[in-house]
Amino acid sequence: MNLSVHKIAPAIASGCPIILKPARSSPLSALMLAEVVNTTTLPKGGLSILPTDRATGNKLVTDDRIGLLSFTGSPQVGWELKGQADCKRIVLELGGNAGAIVSPTADIELAVAKCVSEAFAHAGQVGILTQRIYVHQSVYDEFIARFVSATSELKNGHPLDSTADISSIIDEENAIRVEEWVTEAVNDGANLLLGGKRQGSYFPPTILTQTKPAMKVCSKEVFGPVVTIEPYSNYMEALNLINNSEFGLQAGVFTKQIDEMNHAFTELHVGGVIINDVPTFRVDHMPYGGTKSSGFGREGVKYAMLEMLEPRLLVKNRLS
Repeated sequence: MNLSVHKIAPAIASGCPIILKPARSSPLSALMLAEVVNTTTLPKGGLSILPTDRATGNKLVTDDRIGLLSFTGSPQVGWELKGQADCKRIVLELGGNAGAIVSPTADIELAVAKCVSEAFAHAGQVGILTQRIYVHQSVYDEFIARFVSATSELKNGHPLDSTADISSIIDEENAIRVEEWVTEAVNDGANLLLGGKRQGSYFPPTILTQTKPAMKVCSKEVFGPVVTIEPYSNYMEALNLINNSEFGLQAGVFTKQIDEMNHAFTELHVGGVIINDVPTFRVDHMPYGGTKSSGFGREGVKYAMLEMLEPRLLVKNRLS
């Protein structure tokens, strides 16, 4: 529902009629939202929800009557849709494998609490979750110990249980995929500190170290409750590790040094740098979007509206 609102609200504000195709595996929240919108003064037909398969939904991409395509999903699908959209305006939010840096001056307690919360929220099924963490070697052991301890205390339960911290992945097929990626990394030398054993569609919070950049758990978007934690020796090395990715959505930097904050902003190839918080941080009025394979264009109410509006110019000669 949150992803739908990021598109629907700016479209209403821009005076655009909307056709929303929800994800096939999660259409109910969008349909409930449509019921609410139907009670407002929005003109009937101003918002249509069309749960359908991808082949039928693709007509929204190719039909000339549709002026703009806004898509949130996988890079593979997103870039394919961009190629099919012809002259249509397009906004793509395609996720990533977001990284966080923890410097020697960081508040370790704060960094651990933030990173644990946003590495495993929604069972890791967030395109901007904290997936890769790089910690300075001087505080690495302390960070690892605190992180493993805090993660081990997370409670598994039903999504409607307010005391539960983590629940199942949306389907067993994706849980199996996450397990395969973790097993592949361990077989290639990664050290499994916690988790890693699937139970049906539930995959527990999983922590890996001694990983390699080419491993899928590092280079791809896991979209599951898996985090890698590695040490670094100097700040430029950490920045390069963040940049060593096909994605560039957002990055988090935990530091008390102004020069490190500024250096991160100038050197990191991402759409947003979040200081003393995780890359998952987002508020609706900020420009949100990424570089490289993470997307095209920006969301956030004002910025989404600019994508949905066409600048026009009228020049008149002076009447004599």
